[in-house]
Amino acid sequence: MIRRPPSSTLDRSSAASDVYKRQIIVLPGAYDALSAKLIEQAGFRQLFTTGFGLAASTLGEPDIGLLTQTETLDRARRIAQTVGVPLVADMDTGYGNPINVVRTVRECIEARIAGIILEDQEWPKRCGHLAGKRVVPGEDHVQKLRAAIHARGNDDLVVIARTDARAVHGLDDAIDRSHANIEAGADVVFVEAPRSVDELKIVRAAFDDNVPLFANMIEDGVTPFLSATELQDLGYKMVVYPLSGLFAATAALQRTYTALMTDGTTQAAGPMVGLEDFKGLIGVAGYEELEREFVNRTF
Repeated sequence: MIRRPPSSTLDRSSAASDVYKRQIIVLPGAYDALSAKLIEQAGFRQLFTTGFGLAASTLGEPDIGLLTQTETLDRARRIAQTVGVPLVADMDTGYGNPINVVRTVRECIEARIAGIILEDQEWPKRCGHLAGKRVVPGEDHVQKLRAAIHARGNDDLVVIARTDARAVHGLDDAIDRSHANIEAGADVVFVEAPRSVDELKIVRAAFDDNVPLFANMIEDGVTPFLSATELQDLGYKMVVYPLSGLFAATAALQRTYTALMTDGTTQAAGPMVGLEDFKGLIGVAGYEELEREFVNRTF
């Protein structure tokens, strides 16, 4: 389970799969309740809500600050309620000043979210792998983090402090900001979008071993796409693959709809989940049992 540890290391209980025998925590990205169910079904013991994926699946638009706090929290809350494993949620900039961050944190705790990411971009923010980012002064972000820690109180909510300064001011400034973020009480360092393996190593070397580092792996992103094992070997403690499911689902839908348009059938679209398997995934049998008991309906 993801939890805030006293020594600033994200520990977890042992588990059977190879993924969890490694120390690194692997977070697949969910963009809706169904993708969250599939992540849990695959055996993962934690997951992540991707702001990029939420914007794409909710609005069909890019991750450029179009979703509000209310919309993001609503979707994160639904995902948290759908699965029985801890959820780390992308909460963008906290949606305002430090007072807004206090409300965002309290809402996340109420929604049983296990961890949040707070970043230092100006609002409206944008995906960390898009051009044109701007960041607030480092002290402004520190104040937001201090407010988040205050709002967290004694809860186990993990606060991951993200900086996008690498793309704006360079890696040295991103590292300096991250040191200040840890001093403010953040639990995890997240330097977004290093441009090379060497930069990933430089970030790791800039912090004590007991400071956990977070990596973001996006297919065709600006950071080299590494496996969880490779990142663990570099000394990282958490890695998110936020868009892998969204990209795979998009490719499958494109194949299916193209086949239907071209052939008038989906037979050439490739393998699909059958109706009975899908009914099992979404829990139809459980509702049928409730209806038999309370509605006197026979199936």
